[in-house]
Amino acid sequence: MEKVTKIIPRQVNYDIGLTEHVTPVTISDKIAFRFVRLLRFFADKFFAKRYGNRAVVLETVAAVPGMVGGLWQHLHALRKMRDDEGWIRELLDEAENERMHLMTFIEIAQPNKFERFLIAVVQLIFYNLYFFLYLFAPRTAHRVVGYFEEEAVISYTQYLEQIDSGAVENVPAPKLAIDYWQLKPDARLRDVVIAVRADEAEHRDVNHAFVDKIEAARRAT
Repeated sequence: MEKVTKIIPRQVNYDIGLTEHVTPVTISDKIAFRFVRLLRFFADKFFAKRYGNRAVVLETVAAVPGMVGGLWQHLHALRKMRDDEGWIRELLDEAENERMHLMTFIEIAQPNKFERFLIAVVQLIFYNLYFFLYLFAPRTAHRVVGYFEEEAVISYTQYLEQIDSGAVENVPAPKLAIDYWQLKPDARLRDVVIAVRADEAEHRDVNHAFVDKIEAARRAT
Protein backbone atom coordinates (compact mmCIF):
# COMPACT_ATOMS: atom_id res chain seq x y z
CA MET A 1 0.00 0.00 0.00
CA GLU A 2 1.34 3.44 -0.92
CA LYS A 3 2.20 5.61 2.06
CA VAL A 4 0.29 8.87 2.11
CA THR A 5 1.41 11.84 4.19
CA LYS A 6 -1.38 14.24 5.11
CA ILE A 7 -0.23 17.85 5.18
CA ILE A 8 -2.33 20.51 6.87
CA PRO A 9 -1.50 23.84 5.15
CA ARG A 10 -0.16 26.63 7.33
CA GLN A 11 -1.06 30.29 7.17
CA VAL A 12 2.10 32.41 7.31
CA ASN A 13 2.13 35.89 8.86
CA TYR A 14 4.62 37.61 6.56
CA ASP A 15 3.98 40.97 8.24
CA ILE A 16 5.35 39.89 11.62
CA GLY A 17 8.25 41.94 13.00
CA LEU A 18 11.70 40.45 12.62
CA THR A 19 13.82 42.62 14.92
CA GLU A 20 11.97 42.34 18.24
CA HIS A 21 14.11 41.45 21.24
CA VAL A 22 13.19 41.06 24.90
CA THR A 23 15.96 42.55 27.01
CA PRO A 24 16.90 40.15 29.83
CA VAL A 25 16.14 41.81 33.17
CA THR A 26 15.62 39.12 35.79
CA ILE A 27 18.18 36.49 36.76
CA SER A 28 15.99 33.91 35.02
CA ASP A 29 16.04 35.94 31.80
CA LYS A 30 19.79 36.38 31.92
CA ILE A 31 20.38 32.66 32.45
CA ALA A 32 18.07 31.85 29.53
CA PHE A 33 19.74 34.41 27.28
CA ARG A 34 23.28 33.29 28.07
CA PHE A 35 22.35 29.64 27.60
CA VAL A 36 20.95 30.37 24.14
CA ARG A 37 23.97 32.50 23.22
CA LEU A 38 26.19 29.58 24.24
CA LEU A 39 24.25 27.30 21.89
CA ARG A 40 24.63 29.94 19.19
CA PHE A 41 28.39 30.03 19.72
CA PHE A 42 28.77 26.28 19.19
CA ALA A 43 26.42 26.32 16.18
CA ASP A 44 28.44 29.12 14.56
CA LYS A 45 31.71 27.29 15.17
CA PHE A 46 30.50 23.94 13.87
CA PHE A 47 28.34 24.94 10.92
CA ALA A 48 29.86 28.32 9.98
CA LYS A 49 27.79 29.44 6.96
CA ARG A 50 26.34 26.02 6.10
CA TYR A 51 22.86 27.24 6.99
CA GLY A 52 21.01 24.34 5.41
CA ASN A 53 22.87 21.82 7.55
CA ARG A 54 22.53 24.08 10.60
CA ALA A 55 18.78 24.18 10.05
CA VAL A 56 18.53 20.39 9.98
CA VAL A 57 20.24 19.97 13.36
CA LEU A 58 18.71 22.98 15.11
CA GLU A 59 15.17 22.29 13.92
CA THR A 60 15.49 18.87 15.54
CA VAL A 61 16.14 20.67 18.81
CA ALA A 62 13.52 23.34 18.17
CA ALA A 63 10.78 20.72 17.80
CA VAL A 64 11.34 19.47 21.37
CA PRO A 65 10.09 22.36 23.60
CA GLY A 66 6.60 22.51 22.13
CA MET A 67 6.03 18.80 22.66
CA VAL A 68 7.44 18.88 26.21
CA GLY A 69 5.46 21.99 27.11
CA GLY A 70 2.28 20.61 25.56
CA LEU A 71 2.64 17.39 27.58
CA TRP A 72 3.16 19.23 30.86
CA GLN A 73 0.31 21.65 30.22
CA HIS A 74 -1.93 18.68 29.40
CA LEU A 75 -1.02 16.92 32.66
CA HIS A 76 -1.34 20.17 34.63
CA ALA A 77 -4.82 20.84 33.23
CA LEU A 78 -5.91 17.29 34.12
CA ARG A 79 -4.43 17.49 37.59
CA LYS A 80 -6.00 20.88 38.33
CA MET A 81 -9.23 19.91 36.55
CA ARG A 82 -9.30 23.18 34.64
CA ASP A 83 -9.22 24.51 31.10
CA ASP A 84 -5.75 24.81 29.53
CA GLU A 85 -6.63 28.24 28.02
CA GLY A 86 -5.32 27.19 24.62
CA TRP A 87 -1.74 26.45 25.72
CA ILE A 88 -1.74 22.77 24.71
CA ARG A 89 -2.82 23.36 21.12
CA GLU A 90 -0.45 26.29 20.71
CA LEU A 91 2.54 24.32 21.96
CA LEU A 92 1.75 21.18 19.97
CA ASP A 93 1.24 23.27 16.83
CA GLU A 94 4.67 24.78 17.47
CA ALA A 95 6.23 21.32 17.74
CA GLU A 96 4.54 20.20 14.53
CA ASN A 97 5.61 23.33 12.70
CA GLU A 98 9.24 22.89 13.73
CA ARG A 99 9.08 19.26 12.59
CA MET A 100 7.89 20.42 9.17
CA HIS A 101 10.86 22.80 9.06
CA LEU A 102 13.09 19.80 9.69
CA MET A 103 11.46 17.62 7.04
CA THR A 104 11.82 20.43 4.51
CA PHE A 105 15.50 21.08 5.15
CA ILE A 106 16.34 17.38 5.16
CA GLU A 107 15.30 17.38 1.50
CA ILE A 108 17.36 20.48 0.80
CA ALA A 109 20.55 19.86 2.81
CA GLN A 110 20.79 16.05 2.79
CA PRO A 111 22.56 15.58 6.18
CA ASN A 112 25.48 13.18 6.26
CA LYS A 113 25.89 10.25 8.67
CA PHE A 114 27.82 12.29 11.23
CA GLU A 115 25.17 15.01 11.28
CA ARG A 116 22.46 12.38 11.74
CA PHE A 117 24.45 10.98 14.68
CA LEU A 118 24.85 14.51 16.06
CA ILE A 119 21.10 15.03 15.79
CA ALA A 120 20.43 11.93 17.92
CA VAL A 121 22.96 12.98 20.59
CA VAL A 122 21.84 16.61 20.75
CA GLN A 123 18.18 15.64 20.90
CA LEU A 124 18.79 13.16 23.71
CA ILE A 125 20.66 15.72 25.80
CA PHE A 126 18.35 18.64 25.07
CA TYR A 127 15.12 16.70 25.62
CA ASN A 128 16.10 15.63 29.11
CA LEU A 129 17.49 19.04 29.98
CA TYR A 130 14.40 20.87 28.78
CA PHE A 131 12.04 18.33 30.36
CA PHE A 132 13.37 19.04 33.84
CA LEU A 133 13.70 22.76 33.15
CA TYR A 134 10.01 22.91 32.26
CA LEU A 135 9.12 20.82 35.30
CA PHE A 136 10.86 23.11 37.79
CA ALA A 137 11.03 26.48 35.95
CA PRO A 138 8.44 26.80 33.15
CA ARG A 139 8.95 30.57 33.01
CA THR A 140 12.64 30.14 32.24
CA ALA A 141 11.84 27.34 29.81
CA HIS A 142 9.58 29.57 27.72
CA ARG A 143 12.11 32.40 27.87
CA VAL A 144 14.78 30.02 26.56
CA VAL A 145 12.56 29.23 23.57
CA GLY A 146 11.79 32.91 23.04
CA TYR A 147 15.51 33.71 22.83
CA PHE A 148 16.18 30.58 20.78
CA GLU A 149 13.64 31.79 18.23
CA GLU A 150 15.17 35.27 18.21
CA GLU A 151 18.45 33.67 17.18
CA ALA A 152 16.63 31.54 14.61
CA VAL A 153 15.23 34.67 12.96
CA ILE A 154 18.77 36.09 12.76
CA SER A 155 20.14 32.83 11.31
CA TYR A 156 17.45 32.60 8.63
CA THR A 157 18.02 36.25 7.73
CA GLN A 158 21.70 35.43 7.22
CA TYR A 159 20.69 32.34 5.21
CA LEU A 160 18.56 34.60 3.02
CA GLU A 161 21.50 36.95 2.50
CA GLN A 162 23.61 33.99 1.34
CA ILE A 163 20.94 33.05 -1.18
CA ASP A 164 20.57 36.60 -2.46
CA SER A 165 24.33 36.98 -2.86
CA GLY A 166 24.57 33.76 -4.87
CA ALA A 167 26.71 32.00 -2.24
CA VAL A 168 23.89 29.46 -1.81
CA GLU A 169 22.01 28.16 -4.83
CA ASN A 170 18.36 29.16 -4.89
CA VAL A 171 17.13 25.64 -5.64
CA PRO A 172 13.48 24.73 -6.27
CA ALA A 173 11.40 24.38 -3.12
CA PRO A 174 10.49 20.80 -2.12
CA LYS A 175 6.89 19.84 -2.86
CA LEU A 176 6.40 19.27 0.86
CA ALA A 177 7.18 22.94 1.52
CA ILE A 178 5.00 24.16 -1.36
CA ASP A 179 2.02 22.22 -0.02
CA TYR A 180 2.59 23.12 3.62
CA TRP A 181 3.14 26.87 3.24
CA GLN A 182 0.86 27.15 0.19
CA LEU A 183 3.67 28.55 -1.93
CA LYS A 184 3.55 29.11 -5.67
CA PRO A 185 4.26 25.98 -7.78
CA ASP A 186 7.55 27.52 -8.96
CA ALA A 187 8.65 28.56 -5.44
CA ARG A 188 12.37 28.44 -4.64
CA LEU A 189 14.51 28.02 -1.54
CA ARG A 190 14.31 31.77 -0.92
CA ASP A 191 10.53 31.56 -0.54
CA VAL A 192 10.89 28.67 1.91
CA VAL A 193 13.40 30.53 4.08
CA ILE A 194 11.15 33.59 4.23
CA ALA A 195 8.20 31.44 5.36
CA VAL A 196 10.28 29.57 7.96
CA ARG A 197 11.68 32.83 9.32
CA ALA A 198 8.15 34.18 9.78
CA ASP A 199 7.21 30.99 11.65
CA GLU A 200 10.19 31.41 13.99
CA ALA A 201 9.26 35.03 14.68
CA GLU A 202 5.75 33.90 15.60
CA HIS A 203 7.10 31.26 18.01
CA ARG A 204 9.35 33.92 19.51
CA ASP A 205 6.40 36.18 20.30
CA VAL A 206 4.23 33.33 21.59
CA ASN A 207 6.84 32.06 24.05
CA HIS A 208 7.72 35.50 25.34
CA ALA A 209 3.97 36.07 25.80
CA PHE A 210 3.72 32.81 27.77
CA VAL A 211 6.34 34.21 30.16
CA ASP A 212 4.15 37.29 30.66
CA LYS A 213 1.12 35.08 31.38
CA ILE A 214 3.06 33.02 33.94
CA GLU A 215 4.17 36.20 35.69
CA ALA A 216 0.62 37.59 35.67
CA ALA A 217 -0.73 34.34 37.16
CA ARG A 218 1.88 34.42 39.92
CA ARG A 219 1.03 38.00 40.79
CA ALA A 220 -2.64 37.09 40.96
CA THR A 221 -2.08 34.35 43.54
